[in-house]
Amino acid sequence: MNPAFSVVFLTTLSGAAQGLLIALVGVETASYLGLLAAPPSAFYVAGAALSVVLGGLGLIASFFHLGHPERAWRAVAMWRTSWLSRECLCLPAFLACDFFYGLAHWFGSPWSLAVGTFGVIASAALFVCSAMIYACLRFLQEWATPLTLANFVLLGCASGFTLVTALSAWFAPALTAGLATCACALTLAGCASRSASLVRNARLRPKSTVQSATGIKNAKVVQVSRGFTAGAFNLREFFHGKSAGTLRGVKWGFLATAFVVPVVLLALGAGVHSIGVSVVLLAAACLVQYAGLVAERWFFFAEAKHPQNLYYARVG
Repeated sequence: MNPAFSVVFLTTLSGAAQGLLIALVGVETASYLGLLAAPPSAFYVAGAALSVVLGGLGLIASFFHLGHPERAWRAVAMWRTSWLSRECLCLPAFLACDFFYGLAHWFGSPWSLAVGTFGVIASAALFVCSAMIYACLRFLQEWATPLTLANFVLLGCASGFTLVTALSAWFAPALTAGLATCACALTLAGCASRSASLVRNARLRPKSTVQSATGIKNAKVVQVSRGFTAGAFNLREFFHGKSAGTLRGVKWGFLATAFVVPVVLLALGAGVHSIGVSVVLLAAACLVQYAGLVAERWFFFAEAKHPQNLYYARVG
């Protein structure tokens, strides 16, 4: 498939926003149960504000993928049967919960945890809807697996917990070590899940062949023309046009930047005693990890082999 950067940014930005809200509510729940000291309200307000900004940027990015943005409102009409329509409903609901969660902490409302709980539910629903847009497509074997949902959830939560760790270094240093441990665990879990999907997809073989498509059993059937010489929608949308070497480079690049480097930076940032150095290291972990997740999501789309490419992409 040909990756659309608007969708790449939508899924990575909103995933980080969802993971960040889940982390904030997790901290507040632990504080409510007396498992850790309560951080200042500014920690929650800043985190919720950042989550809203990230989610809002993801929503804005999604409009660049639409042929007619003025008709975007129609996307919700098929919510009974379309995962895309359900995503269009869940994202604004998540952003609303996120906004009111930050507002509740701004005004010191006792209902902040309840609002945050609704936000976590909306976040979970959004993860499911976003992942199922791709996992439900059985003819794209690389996506049609439970690992797609697992990867969306784990990678979103990993980036969210990395962000909240960086925030804690500034607003609540006492929480940094514990949150860094959680962020590392989620990042490593995401690495294991994504690696499993890479191994699985490398073993896949196309279910369709030229012989099965034409009904001709002869093993020597060869295509000599695809019927046109100019560019076409089929070539632009369903094939990325990159070499196998480029794909390998992107794969190893995102494995390093989305998983290995952030874990190292998280460990270093949580271990230093200087708040300034800790903030810099953890902020670097956030930036490096997000760059890696953008590359990962690009590879996620590029790796999928649309059956039509058996005809259109293999004939020069």
